[in-house]
Amino acid sequence: MPNIEHLQIVNVTPAKLYEVLTTAEGLSEVWTNELIVQDQIGFINEFHFGSNDVTKMQVVELEKDRKIVWKCVDSDPEWVDTFISFEIEEKNNKSHITLKHSDWRELTVFYRFCNYNWGMFLYSLKSYCEDGIGLPYQKRKF
Repeated sequence: MPNIEHLQIVNVTPAKLYEVLTTAEGLSEVWTNELIVQDQIGFINEFHFGSNDVTKMQVVELEKDRKIVWKCVDSDPEWVDTFISFEIEEKNNKSHITLKHSDWRELTVFYRFCNYNWGMFLYSLKSYCEDGIGLPYQKRKF
């Protein structure tokens, strides 16, 4: 099965990155302004991208300041039953974050589109954490 993996280095603490990735305040500035999230295992986070496009991610693992794992339970059919993880490691007073989107069934055009967009997600995360200005869905030009 193909996987997507990206690494970003962010000049903030692992605690700050973790907070941004587990709160509505942070994720609304990084990914989409329309969401319902909780940092609770088993909770199903909802991310809205326009009027009819919703992605639901069940929180399956939380390791404070180190790791977050979501399982996609509703979205585009290619995403359902895939996993998104964020692994955070501190090195030289910076946070190294590895984003993995795993268990794709095949390499498709949509996979390639998502690969690019996960890179943009990490750019938005870095920009928000370091400069206070993210690039959520509502501000992006696709």
